[in-house]
Amino acid sequence: MLQIFSVTFPFFALVLCGYIAARRRMLALEAIPGLNGFVLFFALPCMLYRFGATTPIAELLDYAVFSVWLLCAFIMVGFTIAVTLNAHIRWNDASFGALVAAFPNTGFMGVPLLVALLGAAAAGPAIVTIVVDMVITTSLCIALSRLDGADKHGMAVAVQKALRGMLTNPMPWAILLGGVASSVQLELPAVVNKTVGLLADAASPVALFTIGAVLARSQIVTVESKHPPIPARDFVPVAVFKLLLHPLLVLLVGIGAIQLGVPLNRFALTVMVLIAALPSASNVSMLAERFGADNGRIARIILVSTAVAFLTFSGAVGLMT
Repeated sequence: MLQIFSVTFPFFALVLCGYIAARRRMLALEAIPGLNGFVLFFALPCMLYRFGATTPIAELLDYAVFSVWLLCAFIMVGFTIAVTLNAHIRWNDASFGALVAAFPNTGFMGVPLLVALLGAAAAGPAIVTIVVDMVITTSLCIALSRLDGADKHGMAVAVQKALRGMLTNPMPWAILLGGVASSVQLELPAVVNKTVGLLADAASPVALFTIGAVLARSQIVTVESKHPPIPARDFVPVAVFKLLLHPLLVLLVGIGAIQLGVPLNRFALTVMVLIAALPSASNVSMLAERFGADNGRIARIILVSTAVAFLTFSGAVGLMT
């Protein structure tokens, strides 16, 4: 276990550094979108391209990983909405709560962490899950969030926004380009490859630091907006769903799929379970704010899941490896 902590601790420590920097205003809140933009549009796409280009194309097109992960995402979304939907948590808030229950922080945290723990082979299944969560799970939850009429333009406009956001997000395109490079065995010119490598190497530390800063900013904004107190029952259960129920569900569905003859590699299943054990994706907070959901509640779910995941994720690694 100490060996596992020696790998996971620096990753979570960088998140804590970002959180402290923003809370103590060592990092101006106005600078956080700039950090986020650097990670989202430059560093992370280069990292995903590099992993995609060096991963066999068969692993990037693994339909077994795709199908099992998608089924589990649908179950998590449906279950979380069914459990949390009530008189004051309507479709908008319940849907984004379901998204943080089903969408791990795979891009910013999971890929570099799992590669450090399990080797470069972990990148293939992780990239498949990113595609599912960014393209399908996110679009589904945005569409469901419109069912209570929270947006006067309705579901059609919400779906259009989701599709537009997907098309302008550089991460799926980076994965696609990396897959194409892998399939045709394309090698970038040495100078370009070195530039991509420098940006890719910067992705992990800056992304982790940014996660902490984004979480601190969400808390500060919630307090300054005089958001009413949020009962623990409105956010703690969803964090538990993310950290405990999600990985258990992926494990059971994956084992069931293997028993039924689905060609799911056991190593890939291990990677998927550990991805599910990651904390909630921090970018959901920005989506919730954009679509008028209760961002204070979403930010607390992400914060709790990120803080507790240092122990639960390390425990999952110990059990699965």
